[in-house]
This record gives sequence, C-alpha cells and structure tokens, in this order.
Amino acid sequence: MSVGDLSRAHHPLSRLFSEISEGASLRLTDAQVEHYREFGYVSGIQVFTNEQCDAICEELAELVNPDHEGRSLWYEYNSNESADPTHVLFHALGAWRLRTALHDCLFNPRMLIPASQLLEGNVRFWHDQLFCKPARHGGVVAWHQDYSYWTRTQPMAHLTCWIGLDKATADNGCLQYIPGSHHWELLPITGLAGDMDAIRTVLTEEQQATFAKPVAIPLERGYASFHHPLLIHGSYANHTDGPRRAVVINMVRDGVTSASREPLLEGVPPVPPGQPLSGQFFPLLWEN
Repeated sequence: MSVGDLSRAHHPLSRLFSEISEGASLRLTDAQVEHYREFGYVSGIQVFTNEQCDAICEELAELVNPDHEGRSLWYEYNSNESADPTHVLFHALGAWRLRTALHDCLFNPRMLIPASQLLEGNVRFWHDQLFCKPARHGGVVAWHQDYSYWTRTQPMAHLTCWIGLDKATADNGCLQYIPGSHHWELLPITGLAGDMDAIRTVLTEEQQATFAKPVAIPLERGYASFHHPLLIHGSYANHTDGPRRAVVINMVRDGVTSASREPLLEGVPPVPPGQPLSGQFFPLLWEN
C-alpha cells in the first residue's frame, strides 16, 4: 500500500462519521459545562460507535508494527515510551496523516460540538496521540499536566479529548484525574512514563493532600472524556487479559499562536512567534 500524507485533506475522506445530522442534540448541558469549569473535566460523552472503533483499531493494528507504510510521517513514535520492556506503553503522534479513519475522526461533530462549547470559540487542531497498553504488561502514563508540554503555543486555550477504543476500567488502566487541579499553577515536567508518582516531588503540602484523592474515569468503548490543559491526570498499568487502547485529540481555540522559533511538531515548518496556528498541519475543525 502506498501512503500519501493525509494532512493535505482538511475534510473527511470517507463516510465513516457521516451518520450525524442533528447538531443541537450533541451539545453538552449547562450542568456538564459547569462541571468542567469547576473540576477540570467532563466525561462519559459518546463520540465513536462500535463500527468506528473497529475501523480505527484495524488501522492501529498496522501502525504498531514499526515497519508499516508511512512511518516517516509521524511527529513522534514510541513502540514503548517506558524504559521497562515488561511494562509497555505505545505512544505516537501524527496518526491522522497516515490512515483514513484516524484522519476522519478529527472532523467528528460528536467531539467538535462539545469542544467548541468548552473552548468558547472555533476549534482548531493541535495534534493527535495514540496511547496503547497491551494485555498483561501495559505500562503507566505518569501524572502530568498536558500544557507543561505545550508552552510553545500561547495563550493557554487548549483542550484534550481522550477516547477509549476499548472499555476502560480501573483494572486495565483508565484515566485518573485530580479534580480541581486545573486551578493550580503550571508545574515542571517530571516525565510521562515509568515513575507514576514522580510529580509528587514538585507538589506543595496542600497539593499533596488533594493528590491523595484521585478519581478514576471508567469509560465504555467509544466514549470520551474532555479535560483542561492544567488538570493533573495519569493512568495505571494494565494487567488484564485485554488491551487498553485510546486515541487522543488535542485542540485549541482558533487564534492560539506560536511562541517558538523552532518547529512546533517534528518535521513541521516553524510557525513564527506570534503567528496563529493555521495551514496544512493545524486545520480549522469547527466554526460556530
């Protein structure tokens, strides 16, 4: 199979997500939006059907083989983000450029309508991620804040949508949140894999006390959780007999600008400081 760069297409390439017609019914309730404002997240939102999950998982099965077609298009590719071969965390950025279903899920109104409410504006793409924990030896995603990795873009008007491709449970490593931690300041980076609790070394005593009460976010297959860029989150290991796979779509409110003279993503032309994200690699996904 010859793979072209799908980032040139800023529209769906298939009819996989074309079944949606009633936009108003996809809106979050006022209570859901208020929950996001107060606690930093809102969860339990269905964004994929089983058929859509199946299509994405079929593509994912190809992509976990490091010798797949199109491998030069990744922004980042880690067969195991962890240094421990007995605890594997597959983590990759840029799948939207390689395969049709992973490309088309960006343009899914079930995700974009809630995102526009939470961002309070038009929605622009930042980047995607795949997080996969294999059966029986899936590694952790250490506690972290997303924006600590994204300060090269400003202002902080970002949003993460985490979508389970398998049913996510406390046993197989579902998301865990520290509710309200999005009201804290930006913390130093302490690592994404390996030491689950490395972030504790940079917390105050008051933060440590709150940190003792994480909330697990179990999700049915195809359901999503949206969270704030400062919300501390992570996920524990998977020792169950099935995989725990997820696709993550990171978005910004239209108008967010570059704050770096370096490429914002590996292999992408630099965006001059102060210039808004736009063009081939940062398409506008939704206009109100």
